[in-house]
Amino acid sequence: MKAGWEIKPLGEVCELVNGRAYKKPELLDQGKYPVLRVGNFFTSNKWYYSDLELEPKKYCENGDLLYAWSASFGPRIWEGEKSIFHYHIWNVQHPEQQLDRKFLYYYFDWDKERIKEEQGAGATMIHVSKRSMEARALPIPPLEEQKRIVTVLDAAFEGLTRAKENAEANLQNARELFENSVEGHFRGLSERGTSKPLLDVCHDRGITYGVIKLGDQIDGGVPCLRTSNVRSLAFTLEGMKSISTKLSNEYSRTILRGGEVLVNVRGTLGGVTVVPSTMLGWNISREVAMVDVNDQEVIPDYVALFIASKTAQNWLTGVTTGAAYKGINLTDLRKLPLPLPDKDQQIQSINILNTIRDKVVSTEANYSTKLTNIADLRQSLLQKAFAGELS
Repeated sequence: MKAGWEIKPLGEVCELVNGRAYKKPELLDQGKYPVLRVGNFFTSNKWYYSDLELEPKKYCENGDLLYAWSASFGPRIWEGEKSIFHYHIWNVQHPEQQLDRKFLYYYFDWDKERIKEEQGAGATMIHVSKRSMEARALPIPPLEEQKRIVTVLDAAFEGLTRAKENAEANLQNARELFENSVEGHFRGLSERGTSKPLLDVCHDRGITYGVIKLGDQIDGGVPCLRTSNVRSLAFTLEGMKSISTKLSNEYSRTILRGGEVLVNVRGTLGGVTVVPSTMLGWNISREVAMVDVNDQEVIPDYVALFIASKTAQNWLTGVTTGAAYKGINLTDLRKLPLPLPDKDQQIQSINILNTIRDKVVSTEANYSTKLTNIADLRQSLLQKAFAGELS
């Protein structure tokens, strides 16, 4: 630790003031005060209001340093009108003659990553108790040094924010390039040729969904694909669940043989891909539909590319009729009009779109790596700042 710095428990120099817990009837669509909940802290636009008059410490004002200690946890300097804040948020009171607010904000931002590491990589809901937070070691350099560190970090993070925004924009552009290429290609095929309902190009098993209740995880059982495993033109085996052989056999109609097209019909929509031969004998859950494509008439990869297109997804989810719903009905999936050129044209379509997709995937990987590097660099700068090594 740098000479002249102190280390104190956070609770010795700061007071963590909880907000107020609410009952649902107390949350109004309109009212005198906005109610800042954890859901509003970073992402949610749905606000509630209250007419309750509370003690002064239950309100936050513009410029207050807040900390959400449950779920979407971390610090925020409040920029907004006078609001009531929820019980799962602390208003961090601190002596301004001893601690710079932005310095303390950056400490919380750095420390939250350490808390995540301590709680384990698999943690999805993080809760930090007041006692444990008050016990955390806070490095306290002289006030002028705190202000210098804040100035250095502000300048560095401004550049990183621009770099992050550019990488995210380029990542989005790459994805849109592929989506637009698929869209334009199939639009042209639809305008020039004939179409058939998807069910008409299937084997006898047709289009159906899989296992209704998966039950407990069975080690060494039959792998069962869920919506989390079926992505857009790809699979992920993370979080794969296995079911008993007996249960899988009860749904023999969806035991996979290879070559079927899988489509997410509930949950995370947009997932569609072709089953490889390596998944022979696997099964699927109820939220995934199996399209048993007749490969004598149509190539499964061609079908998957079409179903992944915006036109097909909008048609299936009712967007084109203005009656969008959160799911896909099997009746609609069976009726989906599939442009059906001859096999040579199907092969040509697959080659054209896959060439574009390969370039896009490579571009996505590059920009995803840049985003990871930016996040790592940010954390590295914070680490140096609170170790007294930031020049």
